[in-house]
Amino acid sequence: MPYVVVREVLKRHNGESWVFEESVIPSLRGIGELKFQTPALERGTYTFANTDIISQDIFGLVEHKGTFLSEGQFQVLPRAIYVPRWQLYERRSRLSGPQTSVIQSRRETTQINGVRDYVYGDRLTRIHWNATAKTGSWKSKEFEHESIPKTILVLDGSTSAYMNTNQFELAVSVTASLLGFGIRERIGIGLCCLDKTTKVFAPVEGAAERQKMIQYLIDLNAEGRGPLISRLEKGYRMFPKGSYFVLISPQRGQPVLDALRWADSRGMTASHIHVRNSAEINSGNDWIDVLRTRGITGYGINSLQELPSVLGGEG
Repeated sequence: MPYVVVREVLKRHNGESWVFEESVIPSLRGIGELKFQTPALERGTYTFANTDIISQDIFGLVEHKGTFLSEGQFQVLPRAIYVPRWQLYERRSRLSGPQTSVIQSRRETTQINGVRDYVYGDRLTRIHWNATAKTGSWKSKEFEHESIPKTILVLDGSTSAYMNTNQFELAVSVTASLLGFGIRERIGIGLCCLDKTTKVFAPVEGAAERQKMIQYLIDLNAEGRGPLISRLEKGYRMFPKGSYFVLISPQRGQPVLDALRWADSRGMTASHIHVRNSAEINSGNDWIDVLRTRGITGYGINSLQELPSVLGGEG
C-alpha cells in the first residue's frame, strides 16, 4: 500500500460535525502516524464517529475500504473570566443593603465547619489535635464565616430569546464566571437553568457541587419554551428565602419584570444581568435605567471581557 487515506468525523452534542481527512504513507513495517488538529471548539461534549480507511494499490487499479470505531469522547468547558469583585456583596452598597458584609473581610464565627491542613502561622488554639493524631500530619480547625445571603443564578434558556448562538454562549459564560467567583469567595451560589426542562441546584459553598453545575452547563442548547414564571414555578421550592435572585437573560420588558416581581414576592432580592446582542450596545442602557427607577439592580453585558468591570461598578 503506497498510501492510506484516513477520514475521521468529530460530532458535537448539538449535531454539528467536523470531517478530518488526510493521507499517510506507511513505513516499510506498515506503520504510520497521523495527527489531526481541531479548530477552536466551543463548549460541549464531543465524540468520534466511525473512522474510514481507504487505500489503493501502486497502480491505482484496486481500491480497498474499511471502517473501524475507535471510541473517544471529551468535553469542552464553558469559557469563563476571572471576576475579582461584585458590588452585590459589598458593605453598605446601595445594591445590596446594609446587612451584607464585604467578602474579603468576612469574620470567622466560633462554629467549627470542618478540618483543613495546617497553614504556617495558625495559632495553637486552632490546632485540631484529634485529627492531627489520626492522620499523622498537622491539621487545623476550619470555622464557619459570617453568613451572607445565598445566591441563585437563573440562566434563561428560552429558544426564542437569543438572536444567535454567540449571544447564548455569552450568557452561559457569564454564568460559569459567576460560579467560579462563588467558589473562590466561598459564597453559597446555586443554579437554575430554564432550558428544555427546569433544573435547580441548591446554593452550596462546596467546590464538588459547584463542579456539577459547571458540568451541567456543557450540553445546554437553549431549547426552553414558555413564560419564565411558569418554568420558575417548577423549581420554586429550591429557592431559599432571603437569597439574591440573579436573572441572566437577553430578554427585557414585561416578561423580565414579571420574573423579578415573582422573586420579590417570595422574599428574594432580584437583579438582572442583561446579555445584549450587537444591535443593543447603544440602546441597552435604557433598560438598565428602567430597572433602576424601580429599585432593581441591573447590569448590561456586551462581551465577556467587560463582565469584571461592570460587576465591580466600573462600567
